[in-house]
Amino acid sequence: MHSLLVIKSNLSHFEKTMADYPESSSPESVLIASGYQVTVAATKEEALLQLANADASVLVVPISDYPIWRKELLMRKAAPVLWWCCDETANLSAAACEDDFIADGILSPSMLTLDIHWVLHFSARQFFAQQQWQKEREQLLSRIEERKWIDMAKGILSKMRNISESEAYDALRKQAMNERKRMVDVATSIVKAYQLLHKP
Repeated sequence: MHSLLVIKSNLSHFEKTMADYPESSSPESVLIASGYQVTVAATKEEALLQLANADASVLVVPISDYPIWRKELLMRKAAPVLWWCCDETANLSAAACEDDFIADGILSPSMLTLDIHWVLHFSARQFFAQQQWQKEREQLLSRIEERKWIDMAKGILSKMRNISESEAYDALRKQAMNERKRMVDVATSIVKAYQLLHKP
């Protein structure tokens, strides 16, 4: 992870406060000093334009705005989204941090270069492991849904033709091969046709 997109938004107070501190303590300066390539965006439009070239995003936003930004960014690109935690971004009470608050990582101005490297490293690993888990979960749910349609079609064929479920399954598989379709598509057609014909 080398290229970071720093997004500063809704922080007029933050910008005023940062004017009292040296430039070297800004999020982008801290990250550049740690060896990262940094691009800064202040608006949603700028952020979305620059997102394609970033390995991760660092949100310098109030904690209440973080979930909205994270969702928007993840809709455009699957990459870690970290939160920059400082007095100005964490100015709300702990109650403002919802139970389902999800941050891929948290950075702060007091971190040393080594701390930043490790946070970014583990954030990326955790993020991509989570993405893989989500993908596998969706595939599993899809298979369960397909199985449901196939089982319903088997039951219908078994009842209508007065055959066993294993014979119904073989008939379903043969029909799918003949039509060069997936078994689930044939099964769905059978179930929907049956439901249409037997609608009360």
